[in-house]
Amino acid sequence: MDRIDAMQAFVRVVETGSFTKAAETLHASRTRVTQLVQYLETHLRVKLLHRTTRKVNATADGVAYYERVVRLLADLDDAETSLSAASSSPHGRLRVDVPAPLASLVLMPALPAFHARYPDIQLDLGASDRKVDLIDENVDCVVRGGELILPSLRARHIADLPLGVYAAPDYLARAGSPAHPQALQDGHHRVIGYRNPRTGTPLAHAMRRGEELLQLRGRHMLSVDDGNAYLAAGVAGLGVLWLPQYMAQVPLARGELVPLFDDWQLEPIPLYVAFPPNRHVSRKLRVFIDWVVELVAQHAPAIQPPRQLVPPP
Repeated sequence: MDRIDAMQAFVRVVETGSFTKAAETLHASRTRVTQLVQYLETHLRVKLLHRTTRKVNATADGVAYYERVVRLLADLDDAETSLSAASSSPHGRLRVDVPAPLASLVLMPALPAFHARYPDIQLDLGASDRKVDLIDENVDCVVRGGELILPSLRARHIADLPLGVYAAPDYLARAGSPAHPQALQDGHHRVIGYRNPRTGTPLAHAMRRGEELLQLRGRHMLSVDDGNAYLAAGVAGLGVLWLPQYMAQVPLARGELVPLFDDWQLEPIPLYVAFPPNRHVSRKLRVFIDWVVELVAQHAPAIQPPRQLVPPP
């Protein structure tokens, strides 16, 4: 059997904790993955994995071997891509997941130029705001806004997205223009809630004007968990919403949204690219990350690092 294939199978079993999941991500049968790991254990004359009916865990020898093998496979990948032809043209399959609005408004329009620059990269792109398990789903990286909740991930801070408050003209014609943000909390106005993917509760937003500090969730009749649906609900006049400015540009130009509270400062949303701690950052992943950074810089010009406007509740 091929020892490299066996190493790759062993790494995926350790990362997913399952022979079945490892087989799915490797597009192989469970029997094949089991045979590869057994071959490796026979060759090394050590037990690498503890197997139970529910979970597969690495032994102490398996953990030590896993750490060495991950580096070895990374070095092998670097050795192959360092060849002149590969170096000039990164290649292979890349699995990424990005927020739906970032995909539709920023990445998709620019993808023809990306593919022209890197024609040998196959991009499998998920457009969602859900919580993605990078290991189990074999995803190379995710782009996410907000503070990272998994400190074990490796991450690159790529931008701080300026925010604004907006409403549709139809909504303001019915409800009137709120004179103060507190009206969204205490008055008859309604906001559109955007649910935190982790907690399922609508996000709060920090706002400042001089010494006046607020942190608002507002009163909502509708909450969603997708950025494109959130924007569509605002344009439909279902309530007031907080949007990254890059998402508001087209609706503002069309007269579909109106800005509110221009004299208030809003805390921007940090944007990150995150990837598994033990996953090699291949050349194809590096060029993709650099491309995303370049695009975001065009659509969300750099601003001062965000400061905490209101202490978290």
